Amino acid sequence: MTTATAPVLEAKGLVKVFGRVVGLNDVDLTLHAGEVLAVIGDNGAGKSTLIKCLSGALVPDQGTLLVDGKEVSFKRPQDARDAGIETVYQTLAVSPALDIASNLFLAREIRRKGILGSVFRMLDTGEMKKQAADHIKRLGIGTLQNINQAVETLSGGQRQSVAVARTAAFGGRVVILDEPTAALGVRETGQVLRLVRDLRDQGLGVILISHNMPNVFEVADRIHIQRLGGCAGVITPDAYSMEDAVAIMTGAKKLAPEAS
Repeated sequence: MTTATAPVLEAKGLVKVFGRVVGLNDVDLTLHAGEVLAVIGDNGAGKSTLIKCLSGALVPDQGTLLVDGKEVSFKRPQDARDAGIETVYQTLAVSPALDIASNLFLAREIRRKGILGSVFRMLDTGEMKKQAADHIKRLGIGTLQNINQAVETLSGGQRQSVAVARTAAFGGRVVILDEPTAALGVRETGQVLRLVRDLRDQGLGVILISHNMPNVFEVADRIHIQRLGGCAGVITPDAYSMEDAVAIMTGAKKLAPEAS
């Protein structure tokens, strides 16, 4: 894990209330470049609310967000993307009928130069395919051999790789992955976890939301535990076991203040 002078992403005192339901209660989170931070918690613990606040899908009622030490305010997901934060949700936002290259540049299409692009709005498919192939190669995704292949013909793990590749290609600073290995087989899960490590090794900050404890303990540098809308603590896999993490998550065990 590489730590920078300022965290690449930091949340301080986030509060989000839905009527009488408290989604987030004074939650802090710190993510460094070159780090995988796992976020775990039971259903209703506030994981989704936290991620939506970090990605611009929700606006917190209170609290502060900082990117590279500078305060930011996200009113919509595009604001977070403009700040270099990309999110891959569990329901993959891919277009099955389009090929891999077209999916990578979905909503970011490159237009042809000159009047063909500006007036006739023609796409530069050749350049998009070239850049897409470069992105795939740089990420080391060996399972995507044909950039012209339709996404609907890919396996679940390959589709996840396409979504992550698009995120990594345009994220720049932070990649948020929401249950990326859900419903995947053992081999495909291994491919996705390898991709997560590759993103970290390239210097990106990665937030991994997962219910799969073995996966979390395999790739995470630190583990942020949500419980009842608050943060129950932050642990490291080398100092705590999976049983410890579950106990903290369910309230059976509490961390000392200095441990969290």
